[in-house]
This record gives sequence, C-alpha cells and structure tokens, in this order.
Amino acid sequence: MSDIPLSILIGLLIFLLLASAFFSASETSMMAINRYRLRHLAAKKHPAAQRVSNLLEHPDRLIGVILLGNNFVNILASSIATVIAVELMGEAGIAVAAGVLTVVILIFGEVTPKTIAALYPEKIAFPTSWLIKPLLTLLYPLVWGLNRSSNVIIRFLKLSQPEQDSHRLSTDELRTIVHEAEGIIPKRHQQMLLGILDLEKVTVEDIMIPRSEIVGIDLALPLEEIVEQLGIVQHTRLPLYRENIDNVIGILHLRKLLRLFREQELTKEVLEKAARELYFVPEGTPLNTQLLNFQRHKRRIGLVVNEYGDIQGLVTLEDILEEIVGEFTTNPDCLNPNIHRQTDGSFLVDGSISVRELNRIMHWHLPTEGPKTLNGLILDYLEVIPEAGTSLRLQGYPIEIIQMANNAVKTVRIYSNRWHPPLGKTARK
Repeated sequence: MSDIPLSILIGLLIFLLLASAFFSASETSMMAINRYRLRHLAAKKHPAAQRVSNLLEHPDRLIGVILLGNNFVNILASSIATVIAVELMGEAGIAVAAGVLTVVILIFGEVTPKTIAALYPEKIAFPTSWLIKPLLTLLYPLVWGLNRSSNVIIRFLKLSQPEQDSHRLSTDELRTIVHEAEGIIPKRHQQMLLGILDLEKVTVEDIMIPRSEIVGIDLALPLEEIVEQLGIVQHTRLPLYRENIDNVIGILHLRKLLRLFREQELTKEVLEKAARELYFVPEGTPLNTQLLNFQRHKRRIGLVVNEYGDIQGLVTLEDILEEIVGEFTTNPDCLNPNIHRQTDGSFLVDGSISVRELNRIMHWHLPTEGPKTLNGLILDYLEVIPEAGTSLRLQGYPIEIIQMANNAVKTVRIYSNRWHPPLGKTARK
C-alpha cells in the first residue's frame, strides 16, 4: 500500500468516512422511521416505502448487513489512516492517526449522521434503501452466517426471541397517542376516540338505569291508566310487567301500538301479545362486548341481572353510544333531567344519577371505581346515613344534601369550586 500515491489514499479515506456515515445514518433512520406511516405508504404502493418495509420484516438481516458494512469501512479507514500517518510522521504517526481518526469517525461517521437520521428518518431511509437492498442480496451468505452465530449465542444465554407483533400498540399506548394528537385531531373527534377506547374499561353496571328508575307498563293497573301513561311516556321501548319489575313479561315497542290506538282495539291481552321476548345482560359485561351483543342479537334494550338472576337495572344502545359521542339532547339549556342549573351558579342534582353520567355531562372528575351513583358515592364517603342540610366537600366539589328519602340521598346541591355553600351541619372525615 506504500506504493499508492498519498493523494489517492487521502481520497479513499474520505470515501470510507462517507461510507461510514452512510451506514450509520441508514441504521438509525430504519430503526426510527414511523412504522404506521410506513405501512400506510406501503399500502398505497409507494415504492421506497415498500422497499423499506420489506427490509424491516427481517431486522436481524438488515442490522447484520449494515454493521458488516460499517465495521468493514471503519477498519479499512483505520488501516489507510495509519499508512498515511506513517508516511507523513513516521512511527510516531500511528498513535496520532488512531486518536485523530477516532474523533473524526465519531463526529462525521457516527454522531452527526445518526442525529440527522433520527430527525429526518423518512428522508434518509427511503434513498438509502436503494443501496442497502442490493447490498443485502450480495452479502447475504455473510449476513446469514453472522445471524446464525448470533442466534446460537442468544440461545446459549437463554434469551427468548421477541414476538413478531411486539411493535403493535397496546390500548393504553393508543390512548396516549390520541391524547397527544391534540391539534391534529379535532377535540370532539378526540373525545369520541377516547370514548371508544374506554368502552372495555366500563361495564353495563356503570351506565345502567337503576331498577328503581325503570319506566315501564304495569298490567296490574286499570286499562285507562295504562292508556294515559302510553300517551305521555317519552320512551319508545318499555318493559311490560305485573305489579313489579321482577314479574317482567317482555319489551313493548310503542310503534306497534299505533294501529291499535287508531282502531281502539287496545287491551291488556293485546299488549302482552305485542311484547317482545326479554333480553338479559350480565351486570359485569364490558360495554364494547355489549355493543357487539346488541348488534348480533338485533336489540336496543336489555335488562341487567346480577349473578343470582335478580334484575338490577336497564341498559340501552343509546346509553352505550352516549359514552362515545356524549349526551343526546335537543335542548341546549337542559343538561339532563337529573341536573338543574340554578341562578346562583349551583346545580340541583338527583342522587340517583350515575357518577359516570355526571362526570360526562359536567366535565367533572368524581371517582368511578367504587359506587356507581352519586348517592352511593356520598354514603361511601360519609360512612353514615346523613341528614338533610349536611354539607361536605367531595373531591374538591362543595356539596349540600337538600333532601333524603328512604335512607338515600334524594337531592343535592353542588356548588362551583369558586365559592363555598352556606354550611349547615358539616360532615368531615
């Protein structure tokens, strides 16, 4: 090599440094590229994206060919630098060449190209793949041998191979991405996506209408009262029962009764025949599962039962959809039948309202892990049956109990966090 002109050796050294930068940038860009955007572009038949995607299907081969090339050019560069240093400085140049070349390779062959590749992975990975792919084909026997040796060592160390789908996002990771997409996804759509992701964490028990609030048709009542109730009821599907909800017969769709109303042929027997068979839902069913069950069974309403078969409440398709899109209402001034805004800025709230519904409508953050209703949450916090006039602060919200009924909190006044209620009997924990 001493016979080669110095200018050619210097030119070759510069070329090897560029090659080192090429391999370093290729490795970082391939590993840092957004896999989901890459799949999207590959699905659209983007040639470079398809090429990079094919390379990433076997990351061990990709890393093998890049490291093989990178180490080869670095070692060759070191040898040439040593020859140049010996010709210029004699034996003392060997140490100088090692020190200088280490700094040069770190700056120009490692840190700088890898930093650029990490900042612009797509712009680097797509063009470099033109050379990496044929290079992998050319050096495949060497790469295969290196990978086999590496796998033997991995098995000897008893390290398991990662699953093929380990790069896929979990639900929590996807939820984080949606949170961080603010500004890209409209706020309303962001809330809907998060609502869909949260369906698996919520059960029908969390959103059901409690059995004490189920509106239905009691066949034990006189027919005149039943007809009057059918005329003013706001629901289109109602449970049909005798005396109490435990003796439920079926689900009645009011649209089927329009002809009978018109022809005055409505009787209790006709109502019973018109009722559809019951559909029961276990209380621990996640909402995402129940949504699919409603679709599969072509149902929109179901009775929630516990492990003993006792009816606990009623859940509808609309209740589940509200967890995704929010409250359905045609009156913007009406928050909810159980929530009434007062002129002083406070809210009168029915104690039977579910905590999740209250949080969703008011954008509050009351705990949902324990009791399902506001009444249950207050009783769980106080650990005693309170009296009307008792005031408390629950999760930072000042609350005054207005009315009690049958040892349950019937009505409360919830104040804004900006000021305190006039305290009567104060409950503290």
